[in-house]
Amino acid sequence: MGKAKKKTPQQNKPKQNKQVTVLAVVFAVAVIIMIVALLAPKEAERGEFVPPTFDASAVEGTPEVPEGLGYSAPFQEGMAYRFAVCGNVTMNGRQALVYFTNPAENETWTKLRIYDENGNVLGETGLIKPGEYVQYVELNKELAPGTPIKLKIMGYEPDTYLSAGSVVLNTQIGGAA
Repeated sequence: MGKAKKKTPQQNKPKQNKQVTVLAVVFAVAVIIMIVALLAPKEAERGEFVPPTFDASAVEGTPEVPEGLGYSAPFQEGMAYRFAVCGNVTMNGRQALVYFTNPAENETWTKLRIYDENGNVLGETGLIKPGEYVQYVELNKELAPGTPIKLKIMGYEPDTYLSAGSVVLNTQIGGAA
């Protein structure tokens, strides 16, 4: 048996170069994955608050509401804000006629959401600034007269979006005004 020959430093170099190359590629891939993960848009986690947008159809001023729609401004002592809405919500195709109003004297932003009797969201406004109103809310389906609905009015503190409270009104789709 012969003696094993010792490798010279020159013979060890190709193996070390391969290891350095493999490590460099693994490092580069890891950095790319981290960059992509940090830059990718994130979906809201369940329960995370996503600020609502302002309603593009909001109109400045106070609406002139036809008689018979039950337009009123329910208010009880202790409420943080005022609002006005039609109690006799009528339909025009899939549009619910609500004349949802955030009076100019409010300091809160408001929003209206319409639910069916099972608690499913049928449609909603965006945020309404003080001194604005929205005439219609687009629903995800047409509703027949007599269909029970809930109008949920929510108030938000400007800029922080902290809740200023909410009110739920039970009503039904009415006949034509």
